[in-house]
Amino acid sequence: MADLYSVLGVPKTADAAAIKRAYRKLAKELHPDKTKDNPKLSDRFKQVSSAYELLSDEKKRAAYDRGEIDEQGNPRGFGSGGFGGGAGGFRGTRPGSGPGAGQTGGGARSAPPDFDFGGDPSDLFAELFGRGRSAGAGGPGGGPGGYRAQPPRGTDIAYKLAIPFVDAALARPRRLLLANGKTIDLAIPKGVDDGQQLRLGGQGEAGPAGPGDAIVTLILQPDARFTREGFDIRADIAVPLSTAVLGGQQRVPTPEGEVNLNIAPGTSSGKVMRLKGKGWTKKDGTRGDLLARVMVDVPEDPGLADFLRARQAA
Repeated sequence: MADLYSVLGVPKTADAAAIKRAYRKLAKELHPDKTKDNPKLSDRFKQVSSAYELLSDEKKRAAYDRGEIDEQGNPRGFGSGGFGGGAGGFRGTRPGSGPGAGQTGGGARSAPPDFDFGGDPSDLFAELFGRGRSAGAGGPGGGPGGYRAQPPRGTDIAYKLAIPFVDAALARPRRLLLANGKTIDLAIPKGVDDGQQLRLGGQGEAGPAGPGDAIVTLILQPDARFTREGFDIRADIAVPLSTAVLGGQQRVPTPEGEVNLNIAPGTSSGKVMRLKGKGWTKKDGTRGDLLARVMVDVPEDPGLADFLRARQAA
């Protein structure tokens, strides 16, 4: 195996942060999810993971730099078995704990200091690829005690749904046609706002770990009769001059439909009249008010203009 620093593409003077950055970059490029059809790149990923596992551990890195262990973490000069217990190897017993401990003669030789090989880069796998540990799962190369990619969920599907002003004000359900051809009646939340998003679980594309979700963005359409002000709704109503002067009833639009509004005699243009509970639906189910502004409709009648001038001059 090549020099571990060369495997990660960093100099021997690189600090821990530089080593971690190099590993992140290579792991993203070489992860088996992306390179499963390329055995050479898969082997390269294993080398990168092994190199990072050793160099990210301060003690192991120091031992490697001193030449005490090789690229696999095995002590140099003790045979091919290393700590695994193979031919010529040791089982990782600590100094003073094995047979013949403390002997300096021809008895059993004390085992060399063992090294903690628990530096499995799981934190980076979880961060980079969202993986979890599974019992008996393989490591980067598939061995016991490592990490295995979880099957992905299906892709989420984004929708935009136009909501008429009055339907949004009253929180009326709206029908939505999904990409799979299914039609649903979508409940519009009370107090809905323009651009609000709703997540429909399991209504996205199919995937090995289950379907994704549908993400619905609600687009509130304007209405020429109304404007929204918090939970209140404003509307301008044209009132004939005769009704404004003499009083009477005037039809007023509301989200539910038109209602009669009593106009008092002598009502001036610009006066705002409040209709309780005819506004926008709130989150608790109650409603704001409708604020009707009187706009006196003065007819274009030359005779009326002459009459008013005469009254003013008198």
